[in-house]
Amino acid sequence: MQSSSIIKVFFITSFVLFTVYLAAVSFASATETVDRIVAVVNEDIIRLRELNIAFEPVAEQIYAQNYAEPKERKLLYEKRNEVLNQLIDETLIDQVVRKKGISVSSSEIDNAIERIKSMNYYTDEDLRDSLKVAGMDMQTYRDEIRRQILRSKMVNREVKASIVITDSEIRDYYENHPEKYKGATEYHLKNIFIPYADGYNPDSESASRKKIVDAMTELNNGQVFETVARKYSESANAVDGGDLGNFAINDLQKELQPVIKNLAIGEASPIIETEQGFQIFHLEEIVKAPDKPFDMVAEKLRDVLYRQAVDKKFEEWLSSLREESHIRITR
Repeated sequence: MQSSSIIKVFFITSFVLFTVYLAAVSFASATETVDRIVAVVNEDIIRLRELNIAFEPVAEQIYAQNYAEPKERKLLYEKRNEVLNQLIDETLIDQVVRKKGISVSSSEIDNAIERIKSMNYYTDEDLRDSLKVAGMDMQTYRDEIRRQILRSKMVNREVKASIVITDSEIRDYYENHPEKYKGATEYHLKNIFIPYADGYNPDSESASRKKIVDAMTELNNGQVFETVARKYSESANAVDGGDLGNFAINDLQKELQPVIKNLAIGEASPIIETEQGFQIFHLEEIVKAPDKPFDMVAEKLRDVLYRQAVDKKFEEWLSSLREESHIRITR
């Protein structure tokens, strides 16, 4: 599992917790399953019912894709193992929470629930009704919110508190990734566009072909592109001399990219046959945006490097917890 995926398990927002947890509990309450132990984590156990509750939203997403039966079965097996490992990780963190004596006040839980209500435009009655539909009372829900806050505090203390991103690290990243901060190059283009008179048939000697050839002849004879565009082009921008505006090369259709890239400023392209019609492009100018200065992106880079460091340290910390623990999966 990628570190960023692991982090998301423990930094789940209250809103996601609310929607996913309610849906899962609702499923579990509607399904009769013989319970058993599926994993032992030090002094704690994980039961089959817990695994089913956590896995059901994932399973529903897989079923919705309508995969062929062998692939569906393989995905279900793999994702079920992933969910079980997530539950093991959560159990390990809960154990550390107990050992460290970390606590959560009632006001913190109240504030979290108020944020959930605000995000969902719920009144207190709406929330209780939703919990009731899912077969859950408010105290059970408060206990789940409490566990999530405790885990978040634990990760903040064990992982985040010791991470410091220095100015030199930010500068090194900036200098080693110039492609991310160099100004983009854009091409200011104009065109003459003649749609096909009888559909896409490039081999026909249609009126459309004759018209674009006539336009090309005038350009080759030295006529100004804007004048020719106003005379021949059938696009809405003809009144503006065929002006299309600025485009980065990757914004253009792939077949047009090499044509535009090889044009000199002030040069017109050969006649191009596209699915929509015949076109001639004119490169008015090449506009290069200035590079982004270090001071402009430094704080954003600090955030990027901080998140990367948190992900890495969290994965290392969780791995060490596993190595120091007795974990037995019983299936």
